[in-house]
Amino acid sequence: MNSQAPNTPPSRSVRLGLIGGNITETRSPVLHAACGLSLGVNVTYDLIIPAERGQSFAELLAQCERAGFDGVNVTYPYKEEAARLVPAGTPAVAAMGTSNTVRFTPEGPRAFNTDYSGFIAGYRAQFGAAAPGRVLVLGTGGVGRAIAFALADLGADAIALYDTDQSKVESLAAALEKHCRAEIIRAAPDMLCDLSSFDGVVNGTPLGMIGRPGSPLPASATGSVRWGFDAVYTPEHTEFRARIEAMGGAFMSGYELYFHQGVDAFEIFTGRQVTEPDWVRSIITHKPL
Repeated sequence: MNSQAPNTPPSRSVRLGLIGGNITETRSPVLHAACGLSLGVNVTYDLIIPAERGQSFAELLAQCERAGFDGVNVTYPYKEEAARLVPAGTPAVAAMGTSNTVRFTPEGPRAFNTDYSGFIAGYRAQFGAAAPGRVLVLGTGGVGRAIAFALADLGADAIALYDTDQSKVESLAAALEKHCRAEIIRAAPDMLCDLSSFDGVVNGTPLGMIGRPGSPLPASATGSVRWGFDAVYTPEHTEFRARIEAMGGAFMSGYELYFHQGVDAFEIFTGRQVTEPDWVRSIITHKPL
């Protein structure tokens, strides 16, 4: 159970939602519904797209609170804004400066980050106790920030940060240097061309998702890597994944982050431990145990 989950179980239907752009293909509603089913809890889950409603993220977040939502997930491009607007529910969220989970409490909304905890859980399930080594993180926005902090706490030796927005790189690098002892590298574009100095490569950009085709790696990139991860999970098989596997890397799909972060978020929203995660996975993947 997520250590930040409250202790009081819900006595009524749980009302949840997701605020973000380009979210029509998300599988989050079925994941949260399945978590509820596993515990006998009814769950509703709305998809809320600010551009469709002509309203800001802040306006919609306040509306959800007034409407009696128990909480909302937050995705691209609002994770950093959520952390700025909402008081942090944990010190880690304050340090990361990004939130994908907002729970509405009697004391007001509180921000959490289950991209961080979900990545750690998925990495350990996939790669066991192996340390990440030297890792290149492509994209330093909301999910990239959370994953970089997770890599630091998994014991990465070095974390190289690359983004087309250098101010985001500097912001994340400064935060990481206060948080951990790993070597923090501001990656230059030419470092993406030869990956042989890295053990792992992470795609923390939206490139590759439905509606945003492509890959953050240049087509000419060479080298071999030990592992890779793509935060994109719709589709599950991306151009980035194909490139990493062609370089000999074991691959952790964004689906694993989606699953673990979703379970963690459900526990924060409801205060109930998902005691049968394998059953939940079998329901949402249509693969019986």
